Amino acid sequence: MEVNLYEAKTKLSQLVERAMVGEEIIIAKAGKPMVKLVRVDAPAKRILGSAAGTIQYKKGWDAAMSDDELEAMLGR
Repeated sequence: MEVNLYEAKTKLSQLVERAMVGEEIIIAKAGKPMVKLVRVDAPAKRILGSAAGTIQYKKGWDAAMSDDELEAMLGR
């Protein structure tokens, strides 16, 4: 569905309701399409631990840095 900007301003609530049920609303100015009004789907719920086993660390990743390594990392 395409509506002009003035109509979109006066009927925004109705257009949002239509977008919520899946309709794509194009808002135009002087007959030129400008923006699209579409429903935003809720992000998927995160599951704690879902990445378990997919990340591999290099051996010794948790070893303490030497003073020289720390200084180099800090750019001193």
